[in-house]
Formats: sequence, C-alpha cells, structure tokens
Amino acid sequence: QVQLVESGGGSVQAGGSLRLSCVASGWFSVGINCIGWFRQAPGQEREGVGGILIDGGSTFYADSVKGRFTISRNNAKRTVYLEMNNLKPEDTAMYYCAAARVCLSSLPPENFDYWGQGTQVTVSS
Repeated sequence: QVQLVESGGGSVQAGGSLRLSCVASGWFSVGINCIGWFRQAPGQEREGVGGILIDGGSTFYADSVKGRFTISRNNAKRTVYLEMNNLKPEDTAMYYCAAARVCLSSLPPENFDYWGQGTQVTVSS
C-alpha cells in the first residue's frame, strides 16, 4: 500500500514562494514510477500541475505553471517537492500529490491510484 503525505502549504502574497513536500511510503513495492501534483480550487475541477518520473527524474508541467513551478525528487528520502515561485492569486487551491505506475504528460487524474490528503495554498493580491 502506498501512502502519501503532503506538507508545506500556507498563505503568501502574490509574487512569493512556497515549497511543498510529498513523502511517500511503499512506492517500490507496487511499482510506482510517477508522482504527480494536482490542485483543486473551490467549485473547480482538479487540475494537473506537473509530474516527475521516479526513474530518471524527467519532469513535465501544465502550461499555467511552466517557468514558475519546479518538481524534484529525493529518492533516498522518498520525497517529491513542488517549488512554487512568483505565485499568483489564481494559484490558490488545495494541492495534492498522487502516485501512478505510468506517467502520462496529460496528467489524467484517473491514472493515479494513490492520493495524499492535500495541503492548502492561499495567495493574496
């Protein structure tokens, strides 16, 4: 069983930065090779932000965050990070990490079998 725990959310002003962490357990036992980051604002659908391959570290991002968000991983610590810079009010959402066996750059949520509980990010103007 894979368990994911996010942390690092908070409230910042526009232009600020935050780093979210996703600590995963059990991913090697079930062949997980992709960690994705998603977000969901009230009344909106869940949106894929980006993802990273556990093997090799390749990353991909949604157009809305390219150049501002960076995903990285530390396999030894079983942790994936989402570094968010130049935050905008429209980035306000609950952020989730999720695990899948295969990475699809389109980040369909149904591809992910395991989800964390989320961490709130609020950006004020």
